[in-house]
Amino acid sequence: MPVRRAAALTLSLSAAAALTAVAASPSNAASAATTPAGAAGAAGAVASPPRLPGTAVPPNTAVPSSGGRAAGVELRLPAPSGPYAVGRDVLHLTDTARTDPWVPSAGARRLMVSVYYPARAAGDGTPAPYMTVEEARLLLKAQGQDKLLAPEVLAGTRTNARSGARPAGGRHPLVLVSPGFSLNRATLTVLSEDLASRGYVVALVDHAYESFGTTFPAGRTLTCVACETVEGAPTDAAEKELLARAATGRAADLSFVLDALTGRRAPAAGQTPGDGSTTGEAPGRTSAKDRVAAKDETSAKGQAAVKDEASAAGDRTADRASAAGDRMAGRRPVWKRSGMIDTRWIGAVGHSLGGNAAASLMAGDRRVRAGVDMDGTFFAPVPDSGLGGRPFMMLGTAAGHSPGSEDASWARDWARLDGWKRWLTVKDTGHFSFIDIPVLGEQLGVTDPGAPLPGSRSAKITTSYVGAFFDRHLRGKAQPLLDGPSPADPEVTFHNP
Repeated sequence: MPVRRAAALTLSLSAAAALTAVAASPSNAASAATTPAGAAGAAGAVASPPRLPGTAVPPNTAVPSSGGRAAGVELRLPAPSGPYAVGRDVLHLTDTARTDPWVPSAGARRLMVSVYYPARAAGDGTPAPYMTVEEARLLLKAQGQDKLLAPEVLAGTRTNARSGARPAGGRHPLVLVSPGFSLNRATLTVLSEDLASRGYVVALVDHAYESFGTTFPAGRTLTCVACETVEGAPTDAAEKELLARAATGRAADLSFVLDALTGRRAPAAGQTPGDGSTTGEAPGRTSAKDRVAAKDETSAKGQAAVKDEASAAGDRTADRASAAGDRMAGRRPVWKRSGMIDTRWIGAVGHSLGGNAAASLMAGDRRVRAGVDMDGTFFAPVPDSGLGGRPFMMLGTAAGHSPGSEDASWARDWARLDGWKRWLTVKDTGHFSFIDIPVLGEQLGVTDPGAPLPGSRSAKITTSYVGAFFDRHLRGKAQPLLDGPSPADPEVTFHNP
């Protein structure tokens, strides 16, 4: 399998087809962000990005035959499945202890984080935007579709989250989320909103210079220098090494986000977090059946300048750069609602390279008790010693990640996972079936013949199984859905090679 396809450096055919059908709308034009003059070179924007080997060129037949942009289209995300309304805040974090790995001249490592949380009542707060128009424009431009599609419609997708919504009471597990390489964090909004509606605080992270476009405070949008760097690698081996470094770099990003949100540093080597449990199972809350299952499946291996930007309103408190370092030095959480987080129960999930990052995070940060990789190659391998007996789930396409498929990293690292584990594949899916784009494509009547499972169905499977995984391992709730094949989900296959 070509490395670039596995790393998801560009949109797959299904994603490109869905985006090609996006039509114009006058809404949301006022929220457009601009890439400042001169920023293209510094941020790595290119007028005509190279077509990467092993990726599909979107066919012109996917473009509406009306000769351009149809009018009056409104896209919306599906309603979340849980009992809570969903709130959202946006943070700009800077890790002053690390230099950006892709653009060292840019200085410290910078991240944008959308924090989703359980809220009290629907309608409280203001609607949270999906992405900026500039982010949408760059996503389309990267596929050569910018002359055919209107970014305003993609950017104006209606979400379920509300900026500034009043938080629900109590403390809640935290889930860190990392998107696919080259993709904006907005592409995992469906999953993030659903987890928040089920009672989780969710930190959805954009990693600077690793997406086609991410808008930072003051309207500056950074582009994908990392894509160009990986594309310019002289050999496949060099490319894989760069992607492995990207995965471990993202793990460091996520660990920093965890520090910033909780005000706590990672435990030193040899220490255990929270109550000392290393398995990721909720002590005293898991059923006897779950404890036996976990035991049976465990092998014998030893085991910021921070800126709080109130999303759509563009709260300019993001300009208070100097206060951030003091807050981190004092180990005070940077998020104003940090009291919602139950720091004993932390998980991680990612798509594509973000899934590899979730495993790498667990390998280096014992605070993270459970993780999920959604269709991501393990460029950075799971350690030979495993993940300390903590649970991990691999969820991927039947074509690309069944046992015996071309991506051998799943079989290799499955054997290294030393705790509760699941290997699930979904038939009739493509690499992007686990994110938002097929959901939007279905609303436009677009289906990829290579991944015919409807977007609404793939989203339902993704949110159900990922939600069940975290409910089991971070909340201690028995989840029969994870015990084996279900007649209700014939597309899902359980593997145990």
